[in-house]
Amino acid sequence: MTHTIVLALAPIFFVMALGYAAGRWRIVDNRQVDGFNLLVMDFALPAALFAATASAPRREMLAQAPLFAVLAIVMMVLFVAWYGLVRRLFRTSPANAALEALTIAFPNLAGVGLPILQAVLGPTGAVPLAVALAAGTIVVSPVSLILVELSRPRAAGSAEPPATRLLRVLRTALTKPVVVAPALGIAYSLAGFDLGDIVDACLLLIGHAAAGVALFLTGLILSAQAFRLDWKIAGATGMADIVRPLVTAAVVFSLPIPVEAAKVAVLLSAVPSGFFGILFAVNYRLDSAAMGSMVIASTGVSIVTMAIAIAALFPQ
Repeated sequence: MTHTIVLALAPIFFVMALGYAAGRWRIVDNRQVDGFNLLVMDFALPAALFAATASAPRREMLAQAPLFAVLAIVMMVLFVAWYGLVRRLFRTSPANAALEALTIAFPNLAGVGLPILQAVLGPTGAVPLAVALAAGTIVVSPVSLILVELSRPRAAGSAEPPATRLLRVLRTALTKPVVVAPALGIAYSLAGFDLGDIVDACLLLIGHAAAGVALFLTGLILSAQAFRLDWKIAGATGMADIVRPLVTAAVVFSLPIPVEAAKVAVLLSAVPSGFFGILFAVNYRLDSAAMGSMVIASTGVSIVTMAIAIAALFPQ
């Protein structure tokens, strides 16, 4: 089991280290990362999410409804809790608080969740992983984007009515490719359509780049910043690696949810913090240093917490 955990996490640190070294040694300009960010968030990740959800059989997609609901609820609970906490205690700006909350609430399912589920469940782990990713991108990511958009200053001389601005913000957040793609994929699957081998292969060719490029980009961004460990980073790590799986366990084992679905939900909740917050921060020109430190600390601690989760949930 230790080998499974290390096998999943070692490539994460390796690719992040490559990005960090490329930026630190000026092989790649770590101040100009917009192209990498667009590649991941507007092309590679949406393609991967659509392919994974649209190719799932309708019966399997319906069977994952409890998993979608549980993870969406847990992510939103943690999002709201962290957002309120840092706004009150640390006086963090609304935009940065929203993206920090997204980092904690939305685990690194693409980079860590996939190899973990494949090691534990085999090929059948692809569908629950796609559903879990969809829960984060459809529910939590738009909320964070809406808060970021609402916190942006209005253009000088703008007399835009509040209702109009709210509608514009909603449209901006809900039409992001990374939000639209999994929603369309789920609708496609539920409609009973067949994606087809050719389309699936075309989408996955670009989609397979998503996790690797995102991790390289994370390291590249971190190379322009200093890793810091303070009370906020420690609290974020505890919230992501300990509180999130415990809250999920309390929810799933108190509801009439199939045991296997409950185990998968808890295991995916034990996955370390994800990189969406960092990538959105780059896109909106916000402070990504705190989020980068959260991801590094959470990933390191998760070696222990995920080993415990796998040993407890899947002992064989």
